[in-house]
Amino acid sequence: MQTKVAWLQLKYRPVRLIVALCGIGFAVLLILMQLGFRSALFESAVRYHERLNYDIALFSPDSVFIVRPQAFSKRRLYQALSLEEVEQVMPINIFPAVWKNPWNNGSRSIHTMGFDPGDPIFEGVEFDKLRLKMKARDAMIFDSASRPEFGPVKDTVTDDEVLVTEINNRQIDVVGLYHMGTSFGLDGSVFMSTDNWFRLFPDRSREDIQMGLIKLKDGKDANIVRDKLKNYLPNDVLVMTKSDFVERETAYWNSATPIGYVFTFGSIMGFVVGAIIVYQILFAGVSEYISEYATLRAMGYSSAFVSGIVVQQAMLLGALGFIPGVAVVIWLYSVAAGATNLPLYLTQDRAILVFILTMLMCAISALLSVRRVVSIDPAEVF
Repeated sequence: MQTKVAWLQLKYRPVRLIVALCGIGFAVLLILMQLGFRSALFESAVRYHERLNYDIALFSPDSVFIVRPQAFSKRRLYQALSLEEVEQVMPINIFPAVWKNPWNNGSRSIHTMGFDPGDPIFEGVEFDKLRLKMKARDAMIFDSASRPEFGPVKDTVTDDEVLVTEINNRQIDVVGLYHMGTSFGLDGSVFMSTDNWFRLFPDRSREDIQMGLIKLKDGKDANIVRDKLKNYLPNDVLVMTKSDFVERETAYWNSATPIGYVFTFGSIMGFVVGAIIVYQILFAGVSEYISEYATLRAMGYSSAFVSGIVVQQAMLLGALGFIPGVAVVIWLYSVAAGATNLPLYLTQDRAILVFILTMLMCAISALLSVRRVVSIDPAEVF
Protein backbone atom coordinates (compact mmCIF):
# COMPACT_ATOMS: atom_id res chain seq x y z
CA MET A 1 0.00 0.00 0.00
CA GLN A 2 2.83 2.40 0.84
CA THR A 3 4.36 2.02 -2.61
CA LYS A 4 0.99 2.54 -4.33
CA VAL A 5 0.25 5.71 -2.35
CA ALA A 6 3.78 6.99 -2.94
CA TRP A 7 3.47 6.47 -6.72
CA LEU A 8 0.05 8.11 -6.86
CA GLN A 9 1.41 11.18 -5.09
CA LEU A 10 4.40 11.38 -7.43
CA LYS A 11 2.47 11.10 -10.68
CA TYR A 12 -0.21 13.53 -9.46
CA ARG A 13 2.31 16.31 -10.14
CA PRO A 14 3.89 15.20 -13.45
CA VAL A 15 5.93 18.38 -13.94
CA ARG A 16 7.42 18.05 -10.48
CA LEU A 17 8.11 14.36 -11.15
CA ILE A 18 9.92 15.13 -14.41
CA VAL A 19 12.00 17.85 -12.73
CA ALA A 20 12.92 15.43 -9.94
CA LEU A 21 13.93 12.70 -12.38
CA CYS A 22 16.02 15.16 -14.39
CA GLY A 23 17.76 16.31 -11.23
CA ILE A 24 18.54 12.78 -10.11
CA GLY A 25 19.61 11.83 -13.63
CA PHE A 26 21.98 14.80 -13.68
CA ALA A 27 23.46 13.75 -10.34
CA VAL A 28 23.93 10.19 -11.65
CA LEU A 29 25.53 11.58 -14.81
CA LEU A 30 27.89 13.79 -12.83
CA ILE A 31 28.99 10.98 -10.51
CA LEU A 32 29.47 8.48 -13.35
CA MET A 33 31.41 10.93 -15.51
CA GLN A 34 33.76 11.83 -12.67
CA LEU A 35 34.28 8.17 -11.74
CA GLY A 36 34.73 7.31 -15.43
CA PHE A 37 37.43 9.93 -15.95
CA ARG A 38 39.11 8.87 -12.70
CA SER A 39 39.13 5.24 -13.84
CA ALA A 40 40.40 6.25 -17.29
CA LEU A 41 43.18 8.23 -15.62
CA PHE A 42 44.44 5.23 -13.68
CA GLU A 43 43.90 2.70 -16.46
CA SER A 44 45.62 4.76 -19.14
CA ALA A 45 48.49 5.77 -16.83
CA VAL A 46 49.59 2.14 -16.45
CA ARG A 47 49.27 0.99 -20.07
CA TYR A 48 53.01 0.49 -20.41
CA HIS A 49 53.36 -1.04 -16.96
CA GLU A 50 50.80 -3.71 -17.76
CA ARG A 51 51.50 -4.38 -21.45
CA LEU A 52 55.29 -4.62 -21.32
CA ASN A 53 56.55 -8.18 -21.02
CA TYR A 54 58.44 -8.53 -17.72
CA ASP A 55 58.35 -9.98 -14.21
CA ILE A 56 60.47 -7.36 -12.43
CA ALA A 57 61.27 -3.76 -13.36
CA LEU A 58 64.18 -1.54 -12.36
CA PHE A 59 63.43 2.16 -12.12
CA SER A 60 65.15 5.23 -10.74
CA PRO A 61 63.89 6.32 -7.28
CA ASP A 62 64.15 9.91 -8.56
CA SER A 63 61.56 9.25 -11.28
CA VAL A 64 58.05 10.41 -10.44
CA PHE A 65 56.25 8.70 -13.34
CA ILE A 66 57.03 6.85 -16.53
CA VAL A 67 56.71 9.69 -19.04
CA ARG A 68 59.75 11.62 -17.75
CA PRO A 69 61.96 9.06 -16.01
CA GLN A 70 65.42 9.71 -14.60
CA ALA A 71 68.42 7.71 -15.77
CA PHE A 72 70.38 5.11 -13.83
CA SER A 73 73.36 2.93 -14.64
CA LYS A 74 72.77 0.05 -17.02
CA ARG A 75 75.18 -1.96 -14.88
CA ARG A 76 72.40 -2.50 -12.32
CA LEU A 77 70.44 -4.46 -14.92
CA TYR A 78 73.36 -6.71 -15.75
CA GLN A 79 74.13 -7.18 -12.09
CA ALA A 80 70.62 -8.58 -11.77
CA LEU A 81 71.43 -11.03 -14.58
CA SER A 82 73.92 -12.74 -12.27
CA LEU A 83 71.08 -14.21 -10.20
CA GLU A 84 70.28 -17.77 -11.18
CA GLU A 85 66.54 -17.05 -11.19
CA VAL A 86 66.89 -14.43 -13.95
CA GLU A 87 66.29 -15.58 -17.52
CA GLN A 88 66.76 -12.32 -19.46
CA VAL A 89 67.25 -8.59 -18.95
CA MET A 90 66.05 -5.87 -21.33
CA PRO A 91 67.33 -2.26 -21.15
CA ILE A 92 64.92 0.49 -22.25
CA ASN A 93 65.51 4.17 -22.98
CA ILE A 94 62.60 6.56 -22.54
CA PHE A 95 62.23 10.32 -22.92
CA PRO A 96 59.94 12.87 -24.58
CA ALA A 97 61.02 14.30 -27.94
CA VAL A 98 59.65 16.95 -30.31
CA TRP A 99 57.57 15.63 -33.20
CA LYS A 100 57.17 17.72 -36.35
CA ASN A 101 53.77 17.37 -37.96
CA PRO A 102 54.59 17.02 -41.70
CA TRP A 103 51.15 18.31 -42.70
CA ASN A 104 51.16 21.66 -40.91
CA ASN A 105 54.80 21.87 -39.65
CA GLY A 106 53.52 22.15 -36.06
CA SER A 107 55.55 20.76 -33.17
CA ARG A 108 54.32 18.56 -30.34
CA SER A 109 55.90 16.51 -27.56
CA ILE A 110 55.90 12.77 -28.20
CA HIS A 111 56.93 9.83 -26.04
CA THR A 112 59.93 7.87 -27.36
CA MET A 113 60.99 4.37 -26.37
CA GLY A 114 64.19 2.72 -27.53
CA PHE A 115 65.14 -0.93 -27.07
CA ASP A 116 66.71 -3.90 -28.82
CA PRO A 117 64.20 -5.03 -31.49
CA GLY A 118 65.15 -8.62 -30.71
CA ASP A 119 64.01 -8.36 -27.10
CA PRO A 120 60.46 -9.55 -26.36
CA ILE A 121 59.43 -6.15 -25.01
CA PHE A 122 55.93 -6.58 -26.41
CA GLU A 123 54.28 -9.93 -26.96
CA GLY A 124 52.06 -10.79 -29.88
CA VAL A 125 52.11 -11.37 -33.62
CA GLU A 126 51.34 -7.70 -34.32
CA PHE A 127 54.65 -6.47 -32.94
CA ASP A 128 56.69 -9.44 -34.17
CA LYS A 129 55.97 -8.32 -37.74
CA LEU A 130 57.51 -4.92 -37.00
CA ARG A 131 60.80 -6.01 -35.43
CA LEU A 132 62.75 -6.29 -38.67
CA LYS A 133 61.56 -2.86 -39.85
CA MET A 134 62.80 -1.27 -36.62
CA LYS A 135 66.39 -2.29 -37.31
CA ALA A 136 66.74 0.09 -40.26
CA ARG A 137 68.54 3.39 -39.67
CA ASP A 138 66.20 6.18 -38.46
CA ALA A 139 63.20 3.83 -38.68
CA MET A 140 60.43 4.10 -36.11
CA ILE A 141 57.06 2.60 -35.26
CA PHE A 142 54.19 4.99 -34.52
CA ASP A 143 51.44 4.41 -31.98
CA SER A 144 48.27 4.28 -34.08
CA ALA A 145 46.19 5.31 -31.04
CA SER A 146 48.04 8.63 -30.65
CA ARG A 147 46.07 11.85 -30.62
CA PRO A 148 45.10 13.35 -34.02
CA GLU A 149 47.22 16.47 -33.41
CA PHE A 150 50.22 14.50 -34.69
CA GLY A 151 48.56 14.32 -38.09
CA PRO A 152 46.81 11.52 -40.02
CA VAL A 153 49.76 9.17 -39.57
CA LYS A 154 47.73 5.97 -39.26
CA ASP A 155 45.93 6.78 -42.52
CA THR A 156 49.22 7.36 -44.34
CA VAL A 157 51.53 4.57 -43.16
CA THR A 158 50.90 1.16 -44.74
CA ASP A 159 52.98 -1.92 -45.48
CA ASP A 160 54.20 -0.18 -48.61
CA GLU A 161 54.03 3.49 -47.61
CA VAL A 162 56.56 5.17 -45.28
CA LEU A 163 56.01 8.58 -43.68
CA VAL A 164 59.04 10.89 -43.62
CA THR A 165 59.08 13.56 -40.91
CA GLU A 166 61.33 14.90 -38.13
CA ILE A 167 61.83 14.21 -34.45
CA ASN A 168 64.22 16.43 -32.51
CA ASN A 169 65.09 18.08 -35.85
CA ARG A 170 66.31 14.77 -37.25
CA GLN A 171 64.70 13.21 -40.30
CA ILE A 172 63.09 9.86 -39.50
CA ASP A 173 60.95 7.28 -41.28
CA VAL A 174 57.73 5.98 -39.77
CA VAL A 175 57.73 2.43 -41.14
CA GLY A 176 54.87 0.82 -39.22
CA LEU A 177 52.02 1.18 -36.73
CA TYR A 178 51.42 -0.39 -33.34
CA HIS A 179 48.42 0.21 -31.09
CA MET A 180 49.29 1.30 -27.54
CA GLY A 181 47.14 4.25 -26.44
CA THR A 182 47.27 7.63 -24.76
CA SER A 183 46.95 8.79 -21.16
CA PHE A 184 46.53 12.06 -19.25
CA GLY A 185 50.30 12.60 -19.42
CA LEU A 186 51.04 11.08 -22.82
CA ASP A 187 49.54 12.10 -26.18
CA GLY A 188 51.44 9.78 -28.48
CA SER A 189 54.39 7.40 -28.77
CA VAL A 190 57.04 6.12 -31.15
CA PHE A 191 59.11 2.94 -30.74
CA MET A 192 62.58 2.41 -32.16
CA SER A 193 65.84 0.55 -31.79
CA THR A 194 68.34 1.62 -29.17
CA ASP A 195 70.72 2.94 -31.83
CA ASN A 196 68.00 5.07 -33.39
CA TRP A 197 67.00 6.37 -29.98
CA PHE A 198 70.52 7.61 -29.30
CA ARG A 199 70.58 9.27 -32.70
CA LEU A 200 67.69 11.41 -31.43
CA PHE A 201 69.46 12.02 -28.11
CA PRO A 202 73.20 12.16 -28.99
CA ASP A 203 74.11 13.84 -25.69
CA ARG A 204 72.80 10.92 -23.65
CA SER A 205 75.20 8.34 -22.24
CA ARG A 206 74.89 4.80 -23.57
CA GLU A 207 75.80 3.58 -20.10
CA ASP A 208 72.51 4.87 -18.72
CA ILE A 209 68.95 3.63 -19.14
CA GLN A 210 65.59 4.86 -17.88
CA MET A 211 64.01 1.47 -17.24
CA GLY A 212 65.19 -2.10 -17.02
CA LEU A 213 62.96 -5.15 -17.49
CA ILE A 214 63.73 -8.57 -16.06
CA LYS A 215 62.26 -11.88 -17.16
CA LEU A 216 62.51 -14.76 -14.69
CA LYS A 217 62.89 -18.46 -15.38
CA ASP A 218 59.72 -20.51 -15.37
CA GLY A 219 58.36 -21.22 -11.91
CA LYS A 220 60.33 -18.52 -10.10
CA ASP A 221 58.42 -16.32 -7.65
CA ALA A 222 58.71 -12.65 -8.60
CA ASN A 223 58.18 -11.43 -5.02
CA ILE A 224 61.00 -13.60 -3.68
CA VAL A 225 63.40 -12.54 -6.46
CA ARG A 226 62.40 -8.87 -5.96
CA ASP A 227 63.33 -9.04 -2.27
CA LYS A 228 66.59 -10.79 -3.15
CA LEU A 229 67.47 -8.09 -5.69
CA LYS A 230 66.66 -5.32 -3.20
CA ASN A 231 69.28 -6.74 -0.86
CA TYR A 232 71.74 -7.37 -3.68
CA LEU A 233 71.56 -4.11 -5.65
CA PRO A 234 72.49 -0.62 -4.38
CA ASN A 235 69.65 1.66 -3.32
CA ASP A 236 70.04 3.86 -6.43
CA VAL A 237 67.41 1.76 -8.20
CA LEU A 238 63.88 0.68 -7.35
CA VAL A 239 63.13 -3.03 -7.72
CA MET A 240 59.45 -3.69 -8.41
CA THR A 241 57.22 -6.49 -9.56
CA LYS A 242 54.62 -5.63 -12.20
CA SER A 243 51.96 -5.09 -9.52
CA ASP A 244 54.36 -2.89 -7.53
CA PHE A 245 55.08 -0.80 -10.61
CA VAL A 246 51.38 -0.35 -11.39
CA GLU A 247 50.63 0.56 -7.78
CA ARG A 248 53.41 3.16 -7.70
CA GLU A 249 52.20 4.88 -10.88
CA THR A 250 48.58 4.84 -9.70
CA ALA A 251 49.58 6.33 -6.34
CA TYR A 252 51.39 9.16 -8.12
CA TRP A 253 48.36 10.19 -10.13
CA ASN A 254 46.00 9.69 -7.20
CA SER A 255 47.90 11.52 -4.47
CA ALA A 256 50.86 13.43 -5.89
CA THR A 257 48.80 15.23 -8.54
CA PRO A 258 45.52 17.13 -8.10
CA ILE A 259 43.80 15.21 -10.90
CA GLY A 260 42.73 12.21 -8.83
CA TYR A 261 41.51 14.51 -6.07
CA VAL A 262 39.52 16.65 -8.51
CA PHE A 263 37.63 13.66 -9.92
CA THR A 264 36.92 12.28 -6.46
CA PHE A 265 35.72 15.68 -5.27
CA GLY A 266 33.51 15.98 -8.35
CA SER A 267 31.86 12.66 -7.51
CA ILE A 268 31.18 13.81 -3.96
CA MET A 269 29.67 17.05 -5.23
CA GLY A 270 27.40 15.12 -7.58
CA PHE A 271 26.18 13.09 -4.62
CA VAL A 272 25.51 16.26 -2.60
CA VAL A 273 23.73 18.01 -5.48
CA GLY A 274 21.49 15.00 -6.01
CA ALA A 275 20.66 14.77 -2.31
CA ILE A 276 19.66 18.44 -2.21
CA ILE A 277 17.43 18.09 -5.28
CA VAL A 278 15.65 15.03 -3.89
CA TYR A 279 15.24 16.69 -0.49
CA GLN A 280 13.64 19.77 -2.04
CA ILE A 281 11.21 17.66 -4.07
CA LEU A 282 10.26 15.47 -1.12
CA PHE A 283 9.93 18.36 1.30
CA ALA A 284 7.65 20.19 -1.13
CA GLY A 285 5.52 17.07 -1.39
CA VAL A 286 5.37 16.64 2.38
CA SER A 287 4.33 20.25 2.82
CA GLU A 288 1.62 19.92 0.16
CA TYR A 289 0.15 16.72 1.54
CA ILE A 290 0.58 17.46 5.23
CA SER A 291 -3.19 17.38 5.78
CA GLU A 292 -3.45 13.97 4.11
CA TYR A 293 -0.64 12.62 6.25
CA ALA A 294 -2.35 14.00 9.34
CA THR A 295 -5.58 12.27 8.29
CA LEU A 296 -3.75 8.96 8.05
CA ARG A 297 -2.34 9.51 11.53
CA ALA A 298 -5.81 10.34 12.83
CA MET A 299 -7.15 7.13 11.29
CA GLY A 300 -4.68 5.17 13.37
CA TYR A 301 -1.77 4.67 11.02
CA SER A 302 1.59 4.90 12.75
CA SER A 303 4.19 7.55 12.05
CA ALA A 304 6.44 4.79 10.69
CA PHE A 305 3.80 3.89 8.10
CA VAL A 306 3.32 7.50 7.02
CA SER A 307 7.08 8.08 6.94
CA GLY A 308 7.41 4.95 4.82
CA ILE A 309 5.37 6.62 2.08
CA VAL A 310 7.96 9.40 1.82
CA VAL A 311 10.80 6.87 1.84
CA GLN A 312 9.08 4.88 -0.91
CA GLN A 313 8.79 8.06 -2.96
CA ALA A 314 12.52 8.63 -2.59
CA MET A 315 13.32 5.06 -3.66
CA LEU A 316 11.05 5.35 -6.70
CA LEU A 317 12.66 8.63 -7.69
CA GLY A 318 16.12 7.15 -7.30
CA ALA A 319 15.36 4.05 -9.40
CA LEU A 320 13.56 5.97 -12.14
CA GLY A 321 16.10 8.81 -12.28
CA PHE A 322 19.02 6.37 -12.49
CA ILE A 323 17.91 4.97 -15.86
CA PRO A 324 18.06 8.15 -18.01
CA GLY A 325 21.27 9.20 -16.25
CA VAL A 326 22.99 5.96 -17.24
CA ALA A 327 21.67 6.16 -20.79
CA VAL A 328 23.13 9.63 -21.29
CA VAL A 329 26.43 8.63 -19.67
CA ILE A 330 26.90 5.69 -22.04
CA TRP A 331 26.54 8.08 -24.97
CA LEU A 332 28.88 10.67 -23.41
CA TYR A 333 31.48 7.98 -22.68
CA SER A 334 31.55 6.99 -26.35
CA VAL A 335 31.85 10.61 -27.49
CA ALA A 336 34.63 11.41 -24.99
CA ALA A 337 36.51 8.17 -25.75
CA GLY A 338 36.45 8.95 -29.47
CA ALA A 339 37.75 12.48 -28.88
CA THR A 340 40.48 11.64 -26.35
CA ASN A 341 41.42 7.98 -27.05
CA LEU A 342 41.02 7.36 -23.31
CA PRO A 343 39.50 4.08 -22.02
CA LEU A 344 36.07 5.45 -21.12
CA TYR A 345 33.35 2.83 -20.78
CA LEU A 346 30.70 1.84 -18.25
CA THR A 347 31.54 -1.20 -16.19
CA GLN A 348 29.02 -3.31 -14.31
CA ASP A 349 30.77 -2.69 -11.00
CA ARG A 350 30.71 1.07 -11.51
CA ALA A 351 27.02 1.03 -12.48
CA ILE A 352 26.14 -1.00 -9.39
CA LEU A 353 28.19 1.29 -7.16
CA VAL A 354 26.50 4.43 -8.50
CA PHE A 355 23.05 2.82 -8.22
CA ILE A 356 23.74 2.08 -4.55
CA LEU A 357 24.99 5.64 -4.06
CA THR A 358 21.85 6.97 -5.77
CA MET A 359 19.56 4.99 -3.50
CA LEU A 360 21.60 6.06 -0.47
CA MET A 361 21.39 9.67 -1.62
CA CYS A 362 17.60 9.40 -1.89
CA ALA A 363 17.31 7.60 1.46
CA ILE A 364 19.25 10.37 3.23
CA SER A 365 17.01 13.00 1.63
CA ALA A 366 13.92 11.03 2.68
CA LEU A 367 15.08 10.77 6.29
CA LEU A 368 15.57 14.53 6.40
CA SER A 369 12.15 15.14 4.86
CA VAL A 370 10.12 12.84 7.14
CA ARG A 371 11.02 14.76 10.28
CA ARG A 372 7.95 16.90 9.80
CA VAL A 373 5.76 13.85 9.23
CA VAL A 374 7.05 12.13 12.37
CA SER A 375 6.34 15.16 14.55
CA ILE A 376 2.92 15.94 13.10
CA ASP A 377 -0.03 16.25 15.49
CA PRO A 378 -3.38 15.58 13.76
CA ALA A 379 -5.19 17.83 16.22
CA GLU A 380 -3.01 20.81 15.26
CA VAL A 381 -3.66 20.34 11.55
CA PHE A 382 -7.41 20.17 11.90
